[in-house]
Amino acid sequence: MAKILDGKAAAAEVRSEVASEVAKLKERGVPVRLDVILVGQDPASVTYVSSKERDSQEVGIESRVHRFPSEVSQQELATLVETLNEDVAVSGFFIQLPLPEGLDPVSLISRITPAKDVDGLSPESAGRLAVGLPSLLPCTPHGIIQLLGRNGIELSGSEAVVIGRSNLVGKPLAQLLLRENATVTVCHSRTRDLPEVARRADLLVVAAGQKEMVGAEHVKEGAVVVDVGIHRGEEGGLVGDVRFDEVEPKAAWISPVPGGVGPMTRAMLLHNAVRAARMQAEAPKRG
Repeated sequence: MAKILDGKAAAAEVRSEVASEVAKLKERGVPVRLDVILVGQDPASVTYVSSKERDSQEVGIESRVHRFPSEVSQQELATLVETLNEDVAVSGFFIQLPLPEGLDPVSLISRITPAKDVDGLSPESAGRLAVGLPSLLPCTPHGIIQLLGRNGIELSGSEAVVIGRSNLVGKPLAQLLLRENATVTVCHSRTRDLPEVARRADLLVVAAGQKEMVGAEHVKEGAVVVDVGIHRGEEGGLVGDVRFDEVEPKAAWISPVPGGVGPMTRAMLLHNAVRAARMQAEAPKRG
């Protein structure tokens, strides 16, 4: 029977550490503020932003939401991004995705200065990650690394297989695993004999966005399995990209859905906000 990678417990640890760091910064006169740009009324986005507001309040971070109707123009959002870039009171900010049809998220995210890019998703942040320069790391991949590390799972020398090559998870996670000295294979829809490739993995991370696509045939005995997916199940509950009941008996460790990667993603956003505030406070002053 696999041990559970408890994202709720690990996220609670991160939030406690963030709260302590926020308090220390405030003692130095450095407030921490996290802003979000929310466009439209997508129910999942509204709920997610509300949860992030609660998380921020819990750890002492000021949170502000800039709300816009779906009809807002690209230029109005671009102007706000530039304003937040220049506002010294703002430690970091992000754009809640997805945006309504007709708006270009890549163009907007590209405008976010790396020092405030708490989602770690801008092309410049991605480039800094790729070449090993300091940067704010994407929340889900960084959360996975933290979840593994806090459970004492050694990555150096391990064989890691990542199923999924998105800019959000797969690609940056591969970069972070390489930093941890893992040997990394990234799989995708054109990978030949996916089960055979996946069975090589000491660490199997599934971020394909396909409901319950990975089963026992993909997992070698004693592997660590991290499930990034989240979908509505047939009976109304939530399920991941992994068939949990089938894989769990073979794995040494496995992350549940919900309660695995999701809480860590939210926690790492707070971590990035306080790190951004600290870096800006310590940066040489211009002029």
